[in-house]
Amino acid sequence: MYPTPPDNVLPDPVKEVPPPPPSTPKVLSATALAVILALLSMLGPFSIDAYLPAFPNIQATLGATPLEVQQSLTFYMLAFAGMVLWHGALSDAFGRRNVILVSLVMFAIGTLGCASVHSVPYLWAFRVMQGISAGAGVVVGRAIIRDLYSDAAAARLLSLVTMIFSIAPAIAPILGGWIVTLFDWRAIFLSLLVYSVLLFIYCYRNLPETLPVHKRQPFNPRHLARNYAEIMRSKLFHLKSGVVALNFGGLFLFIAAAPEFLPNSLGLGASQFGWLFIPSVSGIFLGALVANRFAGKISFSRQIGIGFCFLIAAAVCNTLYHVFLPPALPWTVLPMLFYTFGMSIVAPGATLLALDLFPHIRGTVASCQSFATTMVGAIVAGVMAPALSHSVLSLALGQLVLTGSALVLWLTARRYRRILLPHAEQ
Repeated sequence: MYPTPPDNVLPDPVKEVPPPPPSTPKVLSATALAVILALLSMLGPFSIDAYLPAFPNIQATLGATPLEVQQSLTFYMLAFAGMVLWHGALSDAFGRRNVILVSLVMFAIGTLGCASVHSVPYLWAFRVMQGISAGAGVVVGRAIIRDLYSDAAAARLLSLVTMIFSIAPAIAPILGGWIVTLFDWRAIFLSLLVYSVLLFIYCYRNLPETLPVHKRQPFNPRHLARNYAEIMRSKLFHLKSGVVALNFGGLFLFIAAAPEFLPNSLGLGASQFGWLFIPSVSGIFLGALVANRFAGKISFSRQIGIGFCFLIAAAVCNTLYHVFLPPALPWTVLPMLFYTFGMSIVAPGATLLALDLFPHIRGTVASCQSFATTMVGAIVAGVMAPALSHSVLSLALGQLVLTGSALVLWLTARRYRRILLPHAEQ
């Protein structure tokens, strides 16, 4: 086991991985790998965004209250957050490919259950099963990228995954709205079932194993506790992971509140959720494209600073607009384009900086990162969105507070690192 760099020691730079020996299975091209990892990452937004337009139909069919249906999203997020702590550790012990394949089987079972329920408690239970399994692609995908690539190459691949992945949040609510209009809400989950089965077949045939057996970590309580303790003691890890988590929270606040504020504040129907999601996802795509171009040309510190300029400006403009004017299209949703643009510029650098604090247990680190992001999402969905969704101004203020807090964490991380290592590159 390699020594873990404490917060006051700059980790050794990650060296380029040499070409695999002839006996090693052929590694996919960067583009093909990005496609697989993006398709796996899409399980999350498809599971969340596709059924949002169906909330009224679910309430009517199951005889549920709006809060009970909203809590199906909260239970999903809590399960997602709890399990992502383990996806990385499991992949460090049993291999990346095995964890992904097993998670796809579990997701398919949970999705079939969601399509079959006749009461809210069963919906909650099967949403928990979906949440337990849906995060494997995101967590293990990050570890796979770092297994194969380093520095600028890893940043470019992570940005490429984000660009492809960004299709899902754009089309999920639109497809969900069409499906619930033409059929019913159960057809949304049946469509997800077909997607997960096809994805399992594709991954079984094409996804390589990137963690050799001799590099795997033992899966036992003492070893895991030591690894998690190392990560949780790191102030820099908490600061850099918090940057990504809180910025995501600012976006997810509007997504979780969409079933309430889009119909009530903007008068939009189930098939018109694209008014929010298309600008948001366009920003994610364009920001990832810019981050891809930045990779290797400017420092992560400068890239993150540029991203925060867009994040703060978008949140401030959104707030000021709704202080003086009522919600209206397109002005209420336009700031989301610039917010998500900045978010996608910040995320790759902050993610890789946190992963590189512990290069020997990247899967576990990726789990802890995803746990932080998902817990923020669960709090936003379960507490902030229900409390603020009555007013777009309240949502805009909540978003400003979240991204402002992320900026404070990033500035604190830079100051902390500069004090310990005056000449270190962020």
